[in-house]
Amino acid sequence: MMINISPDRDRKAKHMSEKNEKYKSKIGGQALIEGVMMNGIYKGAMACRLPDGSIDVEVWDKKPVTAWYRKTPFIRGIFNFIISMKEGYRCLMKSAEKQMDEEESDESESLSEKAMNVIMGVVMVLSLVVAVGLFVFLPKWLVNFSDFLTTNRFIRSFAEGIIKIAVFIGYLAVTSLMKDIKRTYEYHGAEHKTIACLEAGLELTVENVKKQRRFHPRCGTSFIFITLFISILVMCIVPFENVWLRMASSIILLPLMLGISYELIRIAGRYENIFTKILSAPGLSIQRLTTKEPDDKEIECAIAAIKPCIPENLEDDKW
Repeated sequence: MMINISPDRDRKAKHMSEKNEKYKSKIGGQALIEGVMMNGIYKGAMACRLPDGSIDVEVWDKKPVTAWYRKTPFIRGIFNFIISMKEGYRCLMKSAEKQMDEEESDESESLSEKAMNVIMGVVMVLSLVVAVGLFVFLPKWLVNFSDFLTTNRFIRSFAEGIIKIAVFIGYLAVTSLMKDIKRTYEYHGAEHKTIACLEAGLELTVENVKKQRRFHPRCGTSFIFITLFISILVMCIVPFENVWLRMASSIILLPLMLGISYELIRIAGRYENIFTKILSAPGLSIQRLTTKEPDDKEIECAIAAIKPCIPENLEDDKW
């Protein structure tokens, strides 16, 4: 669906810049293939640069969060994470479809929605298997080769955690060298810088966005790093030495790890003090790998995606 951002939205954004009101926004986003997805309180939107150079924008209503398990601290983390992953993956697939030529698009449309859901399900399962292998099995298996690292559960947990973090950073470093992934990381930078521009109370223009930092404390990269760090602490309470039992424990305790990490990332995004600066520092550093400086066209996409997500009453968007 092709839409234009309404003049009212543009006037509202300009009014915000005139007020020059700084605040912490609840809007979050994700880089897509040649585009950006943004999630606000009442609206979600994705903007993609099409092969013909135009920007395609899709906007949808967000259902109000009423379920207790999505609002209860330490419990909401796992549910919100799964829902976010599912929605992000859906938008990622749609952004890929938008880059197809007419012939490829016709073939894609010939597939039933049910078939597409099956394909998406298979890909997600395979991704999960790879993630479990790299971040759950591999570290525990490697640690077993050292008698010193298996001396006690604290040393073992710390060693496993360091290997997880090393694998994570290594994976990001390798993928950042790939041309297509590097371009996605540029859109990731555009997403961060656009949200930062909104939070700075500036008018959403390319020039204003370019001046902002491309690192943001609420980034998914930071969330993953915090989860890996929390896993070190949580696994210290697991007494098992057997690799398979430790693997099972990691999977069983994952909702707890995600729940704690979710609350910490919310705190990091909402407040700015010594604690949150220390908490955010490692993740912000790693974002040098997952975000790249965007060009003007990539920033235009991010601006087009965020504008529909800004609520009429800005108080609703404030933490």
